[in-house]
Amino acid sequence: MRSVALIQLMTVAGLILGGCVRDPFVTERGETRSGEWWIPHQIDRVTDAALPSAYVFAEASNSNVDFPRVSSMQLTCMNGAPLIRFAFDFKIGSNRNTILGYRFDGKPGHDNVGSRIVRGNQIIVIEDRAEIASFVRELAGATTLYVRIRSINGGRTAVEYPLDGSAAAIRAAFAKCDVPQPPLPEQGRTTLLGVY
Repeated sequence: MRSVALIQLMTVAGLILGGCVRDPFVTERGETRSGEWWIPHQIDRVTDAALPSAYVFAEASNSNVDFPRVSSMQLTCMNGAPLIRFAFDFKIGSNRNTILGYRFDGKPGHDNVGSRIVRGNQIIVIEDRAEIASFVRELAGATTLYVRIRSINGGRTAVEYPLDGSAAAIRAAFAKCDVPQPPLPEQGRTTLLGVY
């Protein structure tokens, strides 16, 4: 009887202490905001290197889901390579039958973008450097990004991300990647014609 009580006490104490001793990487501490973007400032405890990343949230709709649900877009750098990640809490399709398309503001759209589906068919990533460079050029200075995913087994998914603050997010997320960086915001510089 004593051993059962002792095990229960240790389990409760472990749960209480476990809630206090979370790795800072999985908490929101150390994040800053740039417009709509969240930018974590965290150090990897394995490599002692910064973990560059920036992400933004929006509600996504899917033809197989009754109500809009939260989606995220993340910009990051893994092993020196840039990555763009769109995550959903519902299945969006599979690699065999899914097409990703996107459009910034009123600019021409991009359809059948090179991408792949990962983790339970709920995440789609863009990994090709040329695709990412094109994406980043249009992302800098845009106000919205409309993403559409079409799939035979995942239905149609649509989401529109707000992008205010994207220049700082791009610089932070791709600081350790070989991706063209957006220009710094102008500081009120002018020429004789009033345009710089």
